Amino acid sequence: MYKILTIEDEVRVPPTKFGLDIKEAIKDSLEDQLEGKLKPEIGVFLAVTDIIDVKEGKIIPNDGAIYYPAKLSVLVFEPEDQEVLPGVVVDITEFGAFLRIGPLDGLVHVSQIMDDRISYDAKNATFVAKRSRKSLREGDVVRCRIVGVSLGKAQTKISLTMRQPWLGSLKWIESEKKALAKKAKFARKAVKAKTKRKK
Repeated sequence: MYKILTIEDEVRVPPTKFGLDIKEAIKDSLEDQLEGKLKPEIGVFLAVTDIIDVKEGKIIPNDGAIYYPAKLSVLVFEPEDQEVLPGVVVDITEFGAFLRIGPLDGLVHVSQIMDDRISYDAKNATFVAKRSRKSLREGDVVRCRIVGVSLGKAQTKISLTMRQPWLGSLKWIESEKKALAKKAKFARKAVKAKTKRKK
């Protein structure tokens, strides 16, 4: 989930940024220090959106930089268990598909791709369903659900599923919608015909 959080942190502003306005120097330094970094308790820092407050800075001997205590607003991405997200297939292997969800990658194990039996086509890096002939390949846009999250400094694991209704490749979902619309149209015609016969 994307969130905007207010946090307090000590920001190191190097001497090369002393000529800038304090808030601008702090924002530049924070972008260098935080953006793209993962903190397990918060998530992935995506952007510093605002510098709310800056206290008086202090110089540490033998460093040359100024350290400012600051209160700031940041945009973060924190994957949450059971969250439904869009994603893009970035890699297909014989044991599953890796999906890019926001700034992180997660794994859909082969058993969680779809209800149909599937086979792995190594030559084309594709999964193909036995009965429905649905396929999943690199670059496909999908909808998935997070079923397990482990954010850590050393290793991050996100487990995903696409086996539930209205999850999977957007192509599959679109074809399911069309099939349901066709059934609904047929059912309406049957009801109209039955109503006319009763009159």
